[in-house]
Amino acid sequence: MAWEVVVGIETHAQLRTRSKIFSAAATAFGAPPNTQASAVDIALPGTLPVLNRAPVEHAIRFGLAIGATISRRSIFARKNYFYPDLPKGYQISQYESPIVQGGSIRILAPHLGNESEKTIQLTRAHLEEDAGKSLHEMDGMSGIDLNRAGTPLLEIVSEPDLRGAKEAVAYARALHALVVWIGICDGNMQEGSFRCDANVSVRRPGTPLGTRCEIKNLNSFRFMERAIEFEARRQIELLEEGGRIEQETRLYDAERDETRSMRTKEDAQDYRYFPDPDLLPLVVTQDMIERVRQGLPELPEARRERFVRDYGLPAYDARVLTASRAAADYFEALVKASGVEPKLCANWQMGELAAALNREERAIEDSRISPDDLGWIVKQVASGELTGKMAKRVFDVTWDRGEAPQSVVEKEGLKPISDAAAVEKLVDEVLAANAKQVEDYRAGKEKAFNSLVGQVMKASKGKAHPAQVNELLRRKLAR
Repeated sequence: MAWEVVVGIETHAQLRTRSKIFSAAATAFGAPPNTQASAVDIALPGTLPVLNRAPVEHAIRFGLAIGATISRRSIFARKNYFYPDLPKGYQISQYESPIVQGGSIRILAPHLGNESEKTIQLTRAHLEEDAGKSLHEMDGMSGIDLNRAGTPLLEIVSEPDLRGAKEAVAYARALHALVVWIGICDGNMQEGSFRCDANVSVRRPGTPLGTRCEIKNLNSFRFMERAIEFEARRQIELLEEGGRIEQETRLYDAERDETRSMRTKEDAQDYRYFPDPDLLPLVVTQDMIERVRQGLPELPEARRERFVRDYGLPAYDARVLTASRAAADYFEALVKASGVEPKLCANWQMGELAAALNREERAIEDSRISPDDLGWIVKQVASGELTGKMAKRVFDVTWDRGEAPQSVVEKEGLKPISDAAAVEKLVDEVLAANAKQVEDYRAGKEKAFNSLVGQVMKASKGKAHPAQVNELLRRKLAR
């Protein structure tokens, strides 16, 4: 508690465009090396970049979603450095005049075991081109794949508002969900579509910010948390031993669960930024901004509020169900298909469906049960045509075999016992066979009642209605 961990995140979101930012070359992932690199991308002499419209519209879309200022005039700059996978010897980026300035994202920040909303301010978001990729698995040689060179990126920079690894992960998850929600990035971290760099420093509470170290290319939320925690411990131990933190770039080694020094951290002047003479200033008109605004989907926060207002859901349920746009769409389709109480639909989506998805590590877009089929099951539960236990059986078979739930009910004879006399007979048999538990209940032991209910349900093979069993047992035990 004597130290405060301060984190800022720089995120590179690869924009969902068919062509690169300054050329017509394709951006599809997985093509053979150097088959998607045009003359512009490999910097052949005499080639000139031409800005494509789609990346600009995506940047505006993001700016509007976070409540930022969209610059009417922004400038592309040359960021000079020398890597084998950077053919021009510089990267086209934006420096002094980015297209998006300011804005904020609200997160659920963990604190002492609880969660509370916190607003994270963003510094900027700017357009730039990606570099190529160096490959070192070639029998002692290295190769260069320039397919990725020129792919459009939106670099999103947060203020150092995050405190600790868990807040940093909560922010990264919220940002990831947003860029996927508004359709500007596919969010595939394994393919490098969403990459984060974490700037980590430590300080005594209330003192100025400490010297930061940047951890590069964190491509999973789990690795981000572990890397920040390790780096914070490393810095604290160094300071407590009387050492000093050197500003540097570090790499996280997942196998050793540690960060390692890569190079001294560059400052802006080391890159010798200057306006790119081959590109005119980017001028964005109000008409263009309004056109992009009209195409924005309902944003996560607005949808959460509507779920609470229109569906009567608790705030927690609304947040879970809007964790992704696909989850929110599934819920609304489920409510429409079932025609029953939305809270019951929410319980099934957050319960049985979420558990099945987690078991198979599936996204909800790839669910093996459709909203229509799950809606039919939920409707049968609400109407009393299926007990909860039966419905779970129908769900499991529908998920595993891909059969329609109506067919599962028919084949397995899953019909509740509607004959009150038959249920009463089962209750009488259970009471007669369990005199000790009857005595315990009448002596005030409520657990004995739950045991009796369970035995009646077992005797009925789950086909008796729990409410009916409860009512009959209470009445007979009261005699």
